Amino acid sequence: MKLLLFILLLWIFNFSVMATEMPSRIDISYTVTTDLGEGEINEVMEIKHGSDSHSYRINSEAQATGIYKIIEPGSIVRHSEGVITKRGLRPSRAFEKRGKKEPSVAEFDWKNHVVRLEHKGQQHQEKLPEGTLDRLSLSYSFMFTPLPKHHVDIYVTDGHSLKLSRYTITREKLHTPIGELETIALTRQDGKNAKIKRKLWLAPNNHMLPVRIVSIEEDGRQLEKIVTGINISYKAEH
Repeated sequence: MKLLLFILLLWIFNFSVMATEMPSRIDISYTVTTDLGEGEINEVMEIKHGSDSHSYRINSEAQATGIYKIIEPGSIVRHSEGVITKRGLRPSRAFEKRGKKEPSVAEFDWKNHVVRLEHKGQQHQEKLPEGTLDRLSLSYSFMFTPLPKHHVDIYVTDGHSLKLSRYTITREKLHTPIGELETIALTRQDGKNAKIKRKLWLAPNNHMLPVRIVSIEEDGRQLEKIVTGINISYKAEH
């Protein structure tokens, strides 16, 4: 009984310490370069602190700039929400909406271990492996859990499929508009013939926030986003 009480107190203490180090709000801006033109992305992560639990909401909005805005006048909106655990983020709902198109939605049912996916009006569900993330929460999850030394295996959904990917882990210096940053880079390993390629750079001195992402999407479109500004608030909510 004493051992169980000690473990419970230790867990509460560790979670309370993590809460004091957690920001309450993070605003990040990026410039985006694609094979068609340029744009900008603004992302906001809000963290709600509770006495024994913490929840999060991430909103991301991308818009084209310059001449590219004529080709892509609409915005791309992404959203993820859920709770924060010692293993990282645990999403409950995520979606992606491109312009006036119907959104792709993922509903995470952790109690029954299923994820419900909706894409282009079609719905289906898949088994939900522990640790599954959506694409947006993937970029922020390592704020709250340590990375292994060499590689990490993660299930990720984009709203219409669920896939296990391995990311190798390396350390790199990165030149950005906000200065030179020490980063930890995660490179997706999906084989030579894989259509989708992805690499993320996380900044350990900035809460492991994503400061650069390079990807090739399923449709062949190339994208690079790099940080232009970070604003962090530590004011706790009551």
